[in-house]
Formats: sequence, C-alpha cells, structure tokens
Amino acid sequence: MKTIIVVGNGMVGYKFCEKFVSAANNKGFRVIVFGEEPRPAYDRVHLSEFFENQDAKALEMAPAEWYAENAIDLIVDERVSDIQRNTKTVITAKNRVFTYDYLVLATGSSAFVPPIKGVEKEGVFVYRTIEDLEGMLAYADKLRKENPDAKAAVLGGGLLGLEAGKAVMDMGLEPHIVEFAPKLMPRQLDSRSSQVLQLKLESIGLNIHLSKATNQILGDEGKITGMEFGEDDVLNVDMLVVSAGIRPRDELGKTSGLEMGVRGGIVVNNKMQTSDENIFAIGEVALYNQMIYGLVAPGYDMAGVAVDQILGNKESLMPASIDMSTKLKLIGVDVASFGEPFMPASKGHSIIFENKTQHLYKRINVSLDGKSLLGGILVGDASDYNMLHQIYLNGMKIPEDPAQLILPATEGGSSFGDVMDLPDEAQVCSCENVTKGQICGVIESGEAKDLADVVSCTKAGTGCGGCKPMVKDITTATLKSLGIEVKDSVCEHFDYNRQDLYKIIEVKGYTTFNEVLDNHGNGGHGCELCKPLVASLMATINADTANKEYAIQDSNDRFLANIQRNGTYSVVPRVPGGEITPDKLIALGQIAKKYDLYTKVTGGVRIDLFGATLNQLPLIWKELIAHGFESGHAYGKSLRTVKTCVGSTWCRYGMAESVSFGIELENRYRGIRAPHKIKGGVSGCIRECAEARGKDFGLIAVEGGWNLYLGGNGGANPRHAELFAEQIDNETVVKYLDRYLMFYMRTAKPLQRTAAWQERLEGGLEYLKEVIIEDKLGIVEDLETEMETLVNKFECEWTQAVNDPEVMKRFNHFVNSDEEDDNIVFVPMRDQKMPEQWV
Repeated sequence: MKTIIVVGNGMVGYKFCEKFVSAANNKGFRVIVFGEEPRPAYDRVHLSEFFENQDAKALEMAPAEWYAENAIDLIVDERVSDIQRNTKTVITAKNRVFTYDYLVLATGSSAFVPPIKGVEKEGVFVYRTIEDLEGMLAYADKLRKENPDAKAAVLGGGLLGLEAGKAVMDMGLEPHIVEFAPKLMPRQLDSRSSQVLQLKLESIGLNIHLSKATNQILGDEGKITGMEFGEDDVLNVDMLVVSAGIRPRDELGKTSGLEMGVRGGIVVNNKMQTSDENIFAIGEVALYNQMIYGLVAPGYDMAGVAVDQILGNKESLMPASIDMSTKLKLIGVDVASFGEPFMPASKGHSIIFENKTQHLYKRINVSLDGKSLLGGILVGDASDYNMLHQIYLNGMKIPEDPAQLILPATEGGSSFGDVMDLPDEAQVCSCENVTKGQICGVIESGEAKDLADVVSCTKAGTGCGGCKPMVKDITTATLKSLGIEVKDSVCEHFDYNRQDLYKIIEVKGYTTFNEVLDNHGNGGHGCELCKPLVASLMATINADTANKEYAIQDSNDRFLANIQRNGTYSVVPRVPGGEITPDKLIALGQIAKKYDLYTKVTGGVRIDLFGATLNQLPLIWKELIAHGFESGHAYGKSLRTVKTCVGSTWCRYGMAESVSFGIELENRYRGIRAPHKIKGGVSGCIRECAEARGKDFGLIAVEGGWNLYLGGNGGANPRHAELFAEQIDNETVVKYLDRYLMFYMRTAKPLQRTAAWQERLEGGLEYLKEVIIEDKLGIVEDLETEMETLVNKFECEWTQAVNDPEVMKRFNHFVNSDEEDDNIVFVPMRDQKMPEQWV
C-alpha cells in the first residue's frame, strides 16, 4: 500500500479526498488527512451563515463518518509541524511521525493582520474560522450588556470584509467598514460600481470609511477603544474585526526547503507538483503562474489534477489561464464580475447601465469590432451573469447592439435566447467543472430523471450555488426535448402544480385541506409546502380567512402577525392610503404606550408596532378594532398597502385626487390572498412621490386620466413596473386591475411575485394586453366576477378572532399553561427597545 498524506482539511483538502474516492483506479493507496481545526472540513464560502444559527454541523462538507466509510484516516485537532523530505515523513505538533509516498499540502491561507501598533489588544479578532466567529459572538454579547450602543469596525472593504460587516450588524453592534483604498472591493469593481455598492450598503445601515490608513489601535487596560488614522482623525469603536486579506499558510514549504514565491506561496507546475516531485500543493497555498487563487473553483480543479497525477493520469494538467469570474450574494446584494472587468480603451469599448435609485450597475466590455464580449461587472442584479459568462467563455455571437445584453426589457433590452444554444463543452458549474454536455448526458442516458437526479449525478450546483438557475433550465429543456413531461409539482404529497390545484379546488368546491389531500393527494398528512399553498388557494377562490383552517397556515398566518427575531410579534393595522385621523393617530400612540411596543412609521405609509407577546395580540387588537382599525395583513401573502402622495387635494402640482383613489383601491383589494404579497402606488402627477413604478401595480396621473403600470417591485431583484395602459379613467383602472390580479392569482407559481411572473410570461407584456384588454382567452368576464366575489366577501380576520372564544385559545404561549414565555428579553435602543440578540 502506498500512503498519501493530505495536510489540511479545508474545502480544497476535502475535495481532494472526494475526487480520490470517486476515482476508478484508487486501489492500493492509503489516505491520511490532517486537520488543524477540531472538526471535519466545512464550507468556508458560506461561513457568515454561522451567525444565523450557530450550527457548525450545517456547514460540514461531510461528517466524520464519511471519511471512515471511505477508508480515509481523518486526524483532527492536530497540526503537522515539520516535513522530513529525505525520509519522506511528517512530524506533528504532538510529536507523532507518519511516513508518506505522496504528500499533498492543502494548508490554505490565514488572515493577514497588518503590523499596526496595538493590534494585539483585547477585542481585536480575525474573520477566518468558526472558532474566530465564536469568539466574536461571545465578546459582542459582553459588549452589548455593558453598552447597548456599542460599535465595531471591520478593517478591510473586500469580499470578506463586507461579509464581516454584515456579521457585526447581525450581532447588534453599530457597524463600520474601514478601507485603505478609495473604493470598496478594489480588486473586483471599478469606481462607479463600487459607488453603487456603497450606496446600497449604507442604505441598510453600514457606515463606510474609505481612504483610511490605520496608524494605531487605541485602548485602555489592554482593550480596544478606537482606531486612529491621523492626528485628529479617530473612530471610537469597542471591537475590531481584521479582514485585510489572506496570506498563504506556506510555513511547511519554507522549513522543508521547497521552492517558494518571492511574496509567499509554494511554487507548483501545471501538474500541481512542487520542486519535490512527490509533494503536491493545492488551493491557496499553491503559487501557480505567479498567482495565488483565492476562489474555490480553481482550488477544486487543482485537487482533481493532483489526484489524477498521483493515480497515474499524467495527461491531466491545470490550464495555462484560469477564469476568475465570480458571482456572489454579498449581504443580500448581487455582485458579479467575469472575463476582463477592467479594460483599457485601446482594447475595446465599455457599455454601462446605471440606476443609483435602484442600486443597479451593469457594465460589459466588448471588442473594438463589437462582435465579442470580453468581460463585465454586475452589481445589484446579477440574474444575467450565468448567460453572460457563457457568452464570454464560448465566444458566442452577441447582438448587433450589445447594449441589449444589459438593458432592462422596458428600455430596449432583449433576452439571450435558449440555454440549449450553448455548446456541449460550456462549463455550467465552475466549482465542480460540470459542462452542459454532462448534464444533458446523464438525462439522455436515463441515469437522471429530474433536477435532483442531475445534482446527485454531476454535483452541479453544490458549490457556491450560482449556477443553479442555469442547471435547472438545462435540465427542463433536455427533458422536454426527449418528450418527457416536466411536472412542476408542489411537493411529494401532490402530483400537481399550483395551477392544477387551483382548478381542482375551484371545480370540485373543496373547502378543507383534507378534502383536497384525500381525493387528489399521495397519502400522508401534508407538509409545510403544500398546506399553506392549499390554504392560500382556498382563500383566493372562496375568500376564506386564515382563521378557518389555521392549522394548515404558516406561522405568520396562523397567529395573524409576523413573528419577529426574539419570538415576539408585530401589530400592523391597515391605514388605507396613509390617511389617518388625529383620533386614530392618538389611539395608536396610547395603545403602543400601554403595551410598551416599539413604534415605527414604515415605507408603506402606515405605523407598525413591534414587540407584542403572543398572549397580548388579541388584547391589543380588541382595542384597535374598537377605534375602527382592521387587520393590515402584513403577515399574509396578500395586499399590503397602496401608497399615495397627497395629490390634488393639497399639492399645487397634483393633477388628480390620488389619495381618494388609492384608498378606494386599497379597500377594494384588502384581504385577497395571492401567490405573494402585493403592493400598489398612486401618484398624483409625474413627479412620482408615491413611487408607483416601484410597485406591483402603480398609477400616475397625466393629462386625460391615469397611466397604469404593472409588474414592478421584484423584492431582492428590483425592477420598474411596465406601462400597460395610458390615459384611462378610474373605472377602467379598476376593471384592468381586477382582471390582472385575478389572472396573476390563477396562473403564478407559489411565492412568485408579479414582477417575476410577468417577466416569465410567454409573450410578455403584449400577451398580457391581449388577455386583459382584448380578452384573447375569453375569460375577462370570469376574472371580474371572481374578483367581485372576493371583494364582497371580505371580513377582517382579527375581528373574527377576538369574537371567537375557540380562536382565542390559539394565543397562549403554552398549551397546558397560562404562563408567559420568560425567555423574551429586550434591550434599550434610542428611547425605545429592541430584541436582545440571540446567541
């Protein structure tokens, strides 16, 4: 038996083991893996998710049992301290000696800590391992108890630095990002895209400090109290997270005499061999082409090449150039770059689309002849990244007007065509090096019958996850090309999609979940996917409220309130159009004061009250109802608000009475259940103070009536609503909206917003006009009748609840006791309160 020793059990070290196990000719080898950390390999790319649940197991690449099952000796919590090349042995920190035939160094990198005076002080952390994060959480908890307004800074505005900034914010500390360069993410973004990203991050609460050179860390009694940038330039902070870059963990290479790079890293050739042919280096410790590659995809490729070389496949080599394209969701913001993101004017042209109000920036670089895509940058919306990346990688033809590749459809943009136009060798998943041909192949051979099978067979989408939409599209298109019906069933309990179930419930007249399950299900008791879905459909068809079958609702609809971070609930009464009488305003203040509720005026022109305990909900709502309020349905997949400006009632520019019409529309559509939440807006003139084009439906007053816009908002992928009809009167607006909303409620997928539904509607806006205005399908009368039925059947769910003793039993913390939950803890914040952070 020959022995392979792998030093380092990070993501790349684990990938070496995985590729070795799957290799056909791996017999005759023993593999020993050393991990310095006290656990098996985990997903460092998604390290920030640890703050959500503190569950290290959820990040594991594979459990310890996997190594044993595959005859790999995993040794954790033990560092290899020396290599004796002459005897082909390694020595550990516990003074144990192991002999190897092949040695694979996958030691990765460590956080770079600049040599700043005072950096050793208590309260200074690096952002690298789970242990680092655990230390930060404990220290932040201690800080918050001493000072609820504690501040923390992150040194570094790169990828990891911004992730650390979000982590600081999640820990309940005031976050500050300190960057030496004059822009964020200086290696990935140009100045304009960096500015757009900065605006977005500042809008969610991060404080950004650019062009700051830290001279020293200030402190008292060994603890950090601030950062000093210049004589009179100081930032007072209680904690510092250093995320200023990485350095290769190359100590073993240095001490054992391997060839090293001038600035660090162990030099390797295209076989991943070091200067010692029996020692390989992979991942962030390897210096290949004078470069350290900090992305997971090149590291995985290096692992595959090392496995092949050791097992005798000498033809397997690293490519001469490595694609550094990447797509990330950074603090909830899409950021992507591909090809050559920065390009001199002498080499090609840049086309830029920028919308700072929506925090969007798109740049593509094309060749001087306008025929080739050379690279680009996307911030705010990277939904087109996969296809743009493929066009770049495969040299595919681009439109005569390349701007169509990045412009929104409403501004002359066009779709990219079919994913099946990609060549078979197109690399769809860079993390696992899976091509379009491999995905199609496992389906055509019968090995894979659906998306789950494709992922299982090829591992596509199991890395960073950025390729999942394209993997799904290719899978669906291939199945359809083979004549296989692709059923978009809601879950294992039903062989139907949402539209099928809608028609079944409507035709059969079912009013309970069990009726639907017993007659059309696959047995069982249902699940968290199908129960709320069927409840929503019955509400859409029969105008049922969430009280009728509360057991099948999700948690928010079950208790008619949004559950918040510490287990309390929000109370959101409806304030149609934002119009409220002084008496009602006083009543809200008195009720909020009585129950000690955090109070906030929202962007949806109403007042939200936070911090109510479960048992308080009905007591609060009794008082609200007595003052004339009703449920605002902030917890439901239903109409939230119709935002209005003050219109011609008060505004000198107003062309129409937007408030009255907004209230009419909000009162008309309140309570209707839909695939997703719906918001509206009515602006009294083209100055657009109600932001109507950012809503699912919006109206703007013009000469001669209203312009109607449909399909805006989009949530995490914002988009403007499209102009649907011009200069129409109130009656026509209501008629078109009735038809539009019912058609959406009938045909959209579960949890699909109007923006996404409309964007994917075959035929797009023109088809929608044919259906809604021209009655192409002959259904508008039915749509209007169905909406009128829903409007006439409206009942306030909270009024039902407080008047029904059986429903009231739902609002106890415990089924067997009247005691309150004593785990709920608040801390002060700006003369109000907030939930104490979960730790």
